[in-house]
Formats: sequence, structure tokens, C-alpha cells
Amino acid sequence: MLDRLQIVKQRFDEISDLIIQPDVIADQKRYVQLNKEYKDLKALAEKRDEYVTIMGNIEEANEIISDGSDAEMVEMAKMQLEEAKQRLPELEDEIKFMLIPKDAEDAKNVMVEIRAGTGGDEASIFAGDLFRMYTKYCETKGWRTSVVDMNEGTSGGFKEVIFEVTGEDVYGTLKFEAGVHRVQRVPQTETQGRVHTSAATVMVLPEAEEFDVQIDMNDVRVDFFCSSGPGGQSVNTTKSAVRLTHIPTGLVAQCQDEKSQHKNKDKAFTVLRSRLYEQELAKKDAEDAVKRSSQVSSGDRSAKIRTYNYAQGRVTDHRIGLTLYDLGNIMNGDIHKIVDELQLVSNTEKLKEASEVF
Repeated sequence: MLDRLQIVKQRFDEISDLIIQPDVIADQKRYVQLNKEYKDLKALAEKRDEYVTIMGNIEEANEIISDGSDAEMVEMAKMQLEEAKQRLPELEDEIKFMLIPKDAEDAKNVMVEIRAGTGGDEASIFAGDLFRMYTKYCETKGWRTSVVDMNEGTSGGFKEVIFEVTGEDVYGTLKFEAGVHRVQRVPQTETQGRVHTSAATVMVLPEAEEFDVQIDMNDVRVDFFCSSGPGGQSVNTTKSAVRLTHIPTGLVAQCQDEKSQHKNKDKAFTVLRSRLYEQELAKKDAEDAVKRSSQVSSGDRSAKIRTYNYAQGRVTDHRIGLTLYDLGNIMNGDIHKIVDELQLVSNTEKLKEASEVF
């Protein structure tokens, strides 16, 4: 392990020198990539320093105990040895996990798309509930959310809502939310008091930078139209909304949230790039799936991943068999326990796969 950590230390020292070089700073793409690598390696370099210190303490303590000439020093050395041996296995596990190559997309911002599925008006209301749940969760993480496009339901909620989330390690945290979310409750529109089952689909797309996806403008049709929904006279009467159609793939992205046509166009391009990027990731994930099976998926749009049962006040994540009787707080954005458990299961699987390396 120490040999691998030494390689990490050498790379960390190399990057520390590179990111202050004028030619690297001038190359924005390279500078951003190196800065991210610096941040990841810094944490590992600190763990390496702790590991070296502990191994040194063990060696020193063993020497003092072997010598045995000073009873007081021997007693202190035994305490030091006990402390070090208790910390060492835990530290080794932490380092093993950090040495596992991370998904390059995990640090990216995301586009979240929530679409009402089966269930008519109730599905739209539920999509609105999910939107509120995620925006509140993002607030607790210190992430910024921004609506890109929405299509409101006739009885509240949304037929579709797309919003951007920016912050630290957003995709790595939210990617397991992708899939079909199901709700079981008495709808507001139901007069007989019968429990209905409705659904909404959540998509979590890593936000692609311009250098991640190159779009030929000759392949894109740009349409301008008047925005719909709230926003005042200037929004609804000027052609500020933008729709982009990527002709080779048929993918469509639009934005009408901003009053500025230019800002809407920029946001729509961000959505289009993210959808094209996600298509490439889906191909890669399909290839990876042939090599290994994972208990926790991060993109199967047809998989029913979670049920929200209002009558019993429970939420069940079907992938990991987790049931929590805390529906009210969860719908208020307190999904930390679910997210943490999903990440734990995923990380455990990665550790098992990488165990043969160590």
C-alpha cells in the first residue's frame, strides 16, 4: 500500500507545481482538470501522511518495548502502540476506498428532469412534491438550484420540470435518484377516498462542459417562441423562449425561465449537451453492466426504485430493501439517510471489486 501511496504523493507534488505555471493557468480546460485532480489527491496525500506517521509510531514503540531499559518509556510505548493498532485498520479501509478510481462524472453539476408518469393529475401533483423534496434537500447541502423549463399540471404540480443543481459532488450524490418513483395515497382529486398509485420518472444528467461534448451548430435547429406560464407581460409576449433540436439524434432541449433570449439559449444548450453526454454514458454503462452487476443502478429510467406510501407513512427503496417510517420529513427534503445508504452499498460493492488489488 505504501508503494501506491508514494506514487500518489509524487503525482500530488507534480500537480502542485503545475497549477501555478502561467501556461497551465492560460489553458482553462487543463487548469480546471488539474485543479480537480489536485483536490482529490490532496485528501489522499493527507491520509498517506497519517499512514506514514502511524507506521513510524508502531516501529518506534516496538523498539522501545524491545529495549525495555526504561519502564516508564515502555509503558508509554505500549499505549502508543495500542492507539496506533486501533487506528490502523480503519485508516487502511479509508485509504483503500480512496484509491478506487472515482467516476469522472461524480464531481459534475446536474440537470434533474422530473416527468409525471401514470396517474393523470395526481402524477403531476406528485412530480411537484418530488421537485419540492429535491430543492429542499439541495438547500441543506448548500447547493444552488435553478429552474430551466417547466410544464405545469392542470391541478397543480408539473407534467414536467427541469432544473439545474450546482455545487460540490452533485452528480455523485444524486445519481442514484434516477428511475421511477411511485406514490400510494388518496389523491386530492379523489372524492371516494380510494388509494391510488401514481408515478413520476426522475432523470439525473451530469452537466456536460463545452469541452465534454462538441456540438456542430449546423446540426442544431434553433426556434424562438413566447414563454408560457407566470412571468408577466414581457415574458409572455416576447419571443424569449428557445427550443433547440439536435437533428442527428432528434433530441430537443428548451428553456423559457429567463426573460433574456440569450440566457435561455445558453441554458438550453447546457441541457442539450447534458443529454448528448448522458447518451454516451448510457452506452458505456451498458458495456460495464455486461462485466459486472450492481445492486444500485444509476440510470435505468424504467426501474421502479422507490415507493412513497402515505397511508402507512413509509418510504421504501426497493433496490436495497430500506424502509423508513418518516414520510413527512423525507418529503420535506430529509433524504440524507436514503442517499447515504445508497452510497454506502455502492461503495461496498466497489471495495469488494477492488479488494484483489490490495
